Amino acid sequence: MRVKILGSAAGGAFPQWNCACPNCRALRAGTFHGKPRSQAQIAISADTHTWFLVGASPDLRAQIEASPELHPREGLRQSPIAGALLANADIDHVLGLLLMRELQPLRVHATESIRRILCEDNSMFAMLQRIPVQFTWTSFAPGTTFSLLTAVGQETKLRCRALSLGTHYPAYVSPLRQSELTLGEASLGLIVDSPSGKRLVYMPAVPQIDDALLKEFDSADVLLFDGTFWSDDELIRIQGSGQTALQMGHVPVSSAEGSLSKLAGVRGPRKIYIHINNTNPMLNEAGPECRQVREAGWEIAEDGWQFDL
Repeated sequence: MRVKILGSAAGGAFPQWNCACPNCRALRAGTFHGKPRSQAQIAISADTHTWFLVGASPDLRAQIEASPELHPREGLRQSPIAGALLANADIDHVLGLLLMRELQPLRVHATESIRRILCEDNSMFAMLQRIPVQFTWTSFAPGTTFSLLTAVGQETKLRCRALSLGTHYPAYVSPLRQSELTLGEASLGLIVDSPSGKRLVYMPAVPQIDDALLKEFDSADVLLFDGTFWSDDELIRIQGSGQTALQMGHVPVSSAEGSLSKLAGVRGPRKIYIHINNTNPMLNEAGPECRQVREAGWEIAEDGWQFDL
């Protein structure tokens, strides 16, 4: 399985369009010791010919253009992208689906709750259903193992399993609709097994770390983990108000309860932080936070990275 990191930042990317935090300001000024990043997005393939998106970021068009392996190869309009796998209904995770409305058949794997939010409650997503085979939705339930299917239903060698991580749906989902949905389908972590037997764990939004998660991580070969915030009060300190990282559903990287400490004993997988907020000081490659992360054996994802499992 080939894994391509198309984007590595949290929502809003880096720099964020309306942000003048020290990181964004320095990056625009050309004085920042670090790289710009687009919003978190990965693509996976069992054969480097047929690709699946994990999520569909708002930056998807530019991310595809920056990745030659995702460019059309045959016919007038024929992308190698066969579909997408969704972990939640957050705008940062699904808005890119609307950029794929040009009538190529695609298959979207999602829980029934996420499908209902997008297809039944949001009229814009009707653009994905203008012809019968434009977008085919395939439902899965957390805890079950399933194969990724192509648009025409052909089974691939990529096997997936989703873990329920959170119960909070996006703020745009009405209270009435939320009362009708399955709480355990709100936010998922994704495990993908490659044909070689190697395992990828993708968890860009983790509200807490427990023993069950640690056991899953021990079986992984690569762990792409929530690196959104360095500290729990990061946004409050920078902008003077707002929610903590934990209130927003993200375990911070630092502190005794943070991921750097909690995952110190997980030594099997290659550990990579992804979904990094523009305010996170570990984006500064010359800073102590970045050095601390690297000394602990972690990497910080960058747009364009790829690896084989």
